[in-house]
Amino acid sequence: MFASKSDPVSTSAPVEDSEEKAGGRVVVGLLLGIVLLVGGAYVVAHQVTGGKVPRGTTVAGVAIGGSSAEEAEQRLRDGLEDRVDQPLELVVGDEKRSVTPAEAGLSVDYAGSIEAAGGGSSWAPERLWTYFTGGHDLDAKVDLDEAAFDGLLDELGEEYGNLPVEGAVTFVDGRIRTTDPEPGQAIDAEVARKAFLTAYLGPSQEVELELEQQQPEIDEADVAAALNDFANAAVSEPVELVFDETTVRLSPRDYSKAIALETVDGVLQPKLRPKQLKAVLADALAGDGGPVEATVALKNGKPVVVPDEPGVAFEQKEVNDLFLDLVAAEPDKRRATVEAEVARSDFRTDDAEALNIKEVVADVTTQFPYAEYRNINIGRAAELINGTVLKPGETFSMNDTVGERTRENGFTEGFMIADGVFKEDLGGGVSQMATTLFNGAFFAGLEDVEHKPHSFYISRYPVGREATVAWGSVDLRFKNDTDHGVLIEAKVTPATPSSQGVVRVRMWSTKVWDIKAVTGDRYNFTPPKTRTMTTSSCVPNSGYGGFEINVKRVFRKAGESKVVRTENFHTTYTPSDTVVCKKP
Repeated sequence: MFASKSDPVSTSAPVEDSEEKAGGRVVVGLLLGIVLLVGGAYVVAHQVTGGKVPRGTTVAGVAIGGSSAEEAEQRLRDGLEDRVDQPLELVVGDEKRSVTPAEAGLSVDYAGSIEAAGGGSSWAPERLWTYFTGGHDLDAKVDLDEAAFDGLLDELGEEYGNLPVEGAVTFVDGRIRTTDPEPGQAIDAEVARKAFLTAYLGPSQEVELELEQQQPEIDEADVAAALNDFANAAVSEPVELVFDETTVRLSPRDYSKAIALETVDGVLQPKLRPKQLKAVLADALAGDGGPVEATVALKNGKPVVVPDEPGVAFEQKEVNDLFLDLVAAEPDKRRATVEAEVARSDFRTDDAEALNIKEVVADVTTQFPYAEYRNINIGRAAELINGTVLKPGETFSMNDTVGERTRENGFTEGFMIADGVFKEDLGGGVSQMATTLFNGAFFAGLEDVEHKPHSFYISRYPVGREATVAWGSVDLRFKNDTDHGVLIEAKVTPATPSSQGVVRVRMWSTKVWDIKAVTGDRYNFTPPKTRTMTTSSCVPNSGYGGFEINVKRVFRKAGESKVVRTENFHTTYTPSDTVVCKKP
């Protein structure tokens, strides 16, 4: 099992392995040396370029080669300083005009231009090679502000061209109107974009453009298709909608405002106008389509119960979804049933009768001198108040009922009191209505919730029993604290240059109270002052003194003599100052 000392042992193989390993190390060493040498040279080359622009490089004719990226950008800015804002000469046909680069949305991207020229640090071999072998003559990189450019094209289109007339089909009062398409002339946007980019910083800086014929998106064929496919049928005959037991017949004149043909992807397509359709149905169904509550109104000078009216409750979306198909349908298919149910008001005819509005419980008049603004403003206020019904427990607000005194609401400028002096403003004179209405509530025995007398006394108003209003700050409010309804009647007889105007307020209800007003003596008099004003809105005034006064409201049950209670109304009138107006 073991070799004897005399057995021969071979030693040639280990010697050969050792020699091969030694040779391999020499080869590896040589290769590593070559790599290190080349790598070192590569590193040295990279360090030499230092992120610089290749030598001999120009951008828009500006030499920037051999410079660092930062230096190159500054060189480019300096070299283009006199050119970047130089106007371009635009030629459209025979017309010429100047356009600044800013108007066209043109600007130089300096950093991008340097990067495109090879500026910046890079280990790419081709980048290092280019640096030593030389760069190129390059154009500057240009940015284009699309919004500014589109705005310029719109301006040029209006100045030199004309837009095509789009074919159209419209509906007016149940009839069809068509617009014939016509071609126009316009500047091709893509051609213009290339021309501006090329000319900017170029040698001539001239932009030459031509007007090209532009066809309308909607042509005669589109108009004909819209007529045949929808429009002719849409106005051919009425349509019917059945809501439970109620049938509504709508003529094309009724509903044509609720349909249209609009351009979608180059085609005229039917379009529903939901708000208009809702309004059409509201008119057809009386009001908003819902029930109308009962009320009381004056007819032939007497209060009459106006019965409630049933309505129908339905989903507007259901009508919207079927309507376009319905108006385009054949004659025998122009009727549709809408899921609906009859709805009744919570305040019915019996409830209106139970208000017991049957007699005049207060009748008050006041007079006012002629001024056309008074006729307009007081008359408009009376129009808005007349016919108001207050149920038991409800509170009347003059500002809520009359609304803001604006021209749109039917009011005009007139004189009113502000800061103790007269000034002109919209709604001047409406306090005449407020005073008359306050006295109507006073003698009807209704609860005074809010009222404010004028700051100084005006002789045509009942002393201590008058009220003013101002939108957003001063209101007249009273509550119907009786068990009966109250109908307010408000009328105005306009003034003329030779006669006083008259405001009359009558409160209709069932008489609960006999009211008497007891007016006390005036006291605590205060003298007026003189104010000199230099504003353009100054109104001269002859002043008079102020005072205080008390008015008692005495309550007796209707037809009885016993006093149930009294209320005191205290008023402090400030002096009406003398106002002297001088030139501003």
